[in-house]
Amino acid sequence: MSAATTRSRTPDRLCAEAVDLARAAAEEAAAPGVVGEHTGLVSEGDRVVTHFFECKELGYRGWRWAVTVARASRAKIVTLDEAVLLPGPDALLAPEWVPWSERLRPGDLGPGDLLPTDQEDLRLEPGYTAEEEPPPNALVSHEMEELADAEDAEVTPGTPAAQLTVPSRGSIASVAEELGMRRARVLSRYGLHTAADRWDEAFGAKTPMAQAAPATCMTCGFLAPIGGSLGQAFGVCANEFAPADGRVVSLSYGCGGHSEAAVMPKPPQVAPPVVDETKVDAFPLRPARDSGSVPEPADEETAELGHS
Repeated sequence: MSAATTRSRTPDRLCAEAVDLARAAAEEAAAPGVVGEHTGLVSEGDRVVTHFFECKELGYRGWRWAVTVARASRAKIVTLDEAVLLPGPDALLAPEWVPWSERLRPGDLGPGDLLPTDQEDLRLEPGYTAEEEPPPNALVSHEMEELADAEDAEVTPGTPAAQLTVPSRGSIASVAEELGMRRARVLSRYGLHTAADRWDEAFGAKTPMAQAAPATCMTCGFLAPIGGSLGQAFGVCANEFAPADGRVVSLSYGCGGHSEAAVMPKPPQVAPPVVDETKVDAFPLRPARDSGSVPEPADEETAELGHS
């Protein structure tokens, strides 16, 4: 260990004794009654010492006033360097600042909000730019360009906004239109994989709903297929009573609303009544005298007793 290092770790005597000077500087920078007791000092170098004072400010628990004093070589007068408020080892600190792009979560975007997309977003890649030299990571590759040249296809100049609504047949623009590449940027492979992982985590085979399902969405009649490479593993649920209605679900996902889970039998239909219109049934207008429950009276004397 060198002599200079030893001197730097040993506090200068005059600087260490300048507690009153350091306190006066801290009280001048802080409000009255905020500077507390002297809690210690540390040597910052040759003839440079920092004094620490307790901070009594509400909301700054564990913080301390740090006043640095210094002395010139062969001088006996100690001068003030700086006075700042610094956090101590057990200070109450605010959480570490996180950029908005890392704090953003699904569902934070509300009506009227605009979410800017980074120019170098890994989830996107350049689409068709209408230039003769396609981007190296675009689907409109050099092989496709050579195929268009071999067929005497013309490349339409200009930006995508200046292109015709219906590009001329046989041009690169028409091929890009067919592939859905006439956008400024399209999903990259990284963007496709992250979306697939996110969807599979929410509505995939490992979810409790899928584990208890009678069958997968691959065989469900309510599954609406989607295009592109994601259509090989995902679809859209169209069952209004299912928990994933209107959501992108994995083909290995499933729920109790499967179209073939429990097919209800059709209710039995009652046969229509058969009316025989060829036979006539006699219907008397007046009932017969012997059809009642009371027997016919034998004479008029019995009728007087109340029987009729």
